[in-house]
Amino acid sequence: MPRRFFRKFAVKRDWFHGKWYLAPFDHLLHDHNLWGIRRRTVVPAFAIGLFVSFLPLPGHALMAVLLALTLRVNIPIAAVTTFASNPVTIGPMYIFAYRLGFHLLGLEPQPFEFEMSIAWVTASFGNVWQPLILGCLLLGSALSLTGYIVLDLLWRASIADYLASKRKKRKKA
Repeated sequence: MPRRFFRKFAVKRDWFHGKWYLAPFDHLLHDHNLWGIRRRTVVPAFAIGLFVSFLPLPGHALMAVLLALTLRVNIPIAAVTTFASNPVTIGPMYIFAYRLGFHLLGLEPQPFEFEMSIAWVTASFGNVWQPLILGCLLLGSALSLTGYIVLDLLWRASIADYLASKRKKRKKA
């Protein structure tokens, strides 16, 4: 089931061949591990994407792609999984991470008003960055580990079910 599911959304590596903006990376993109739909490449890529989605930095997909290239796991899965942090989920994710960080650092949460401006970032971000980073790293690690274990177990169960049905068909024949 997982392999068939991920194969529906698979990007073929031939699509990237000959693109001018990817010319410096062309020699890296021919590795089959970066595009193959196998448990050993998809499950770690899924975990990488979940971890990167919690980082409070811009460019999640790019960071996930670079990590996937470094670790030689599935690039599209790592990039797409970063969309776990989207405009709907990013607020609750970072507020929970901020509160967790303050709790773990032994501080009392300070009320602050968010404003979408450079002035707010320069003035207020200095007060919240330590608990936010700590909470994001811990939650990202926990979600990544959970996602890795759950997807790996689902994949293994799917393989076991497939093999059992295949054995059953052989016995009937």
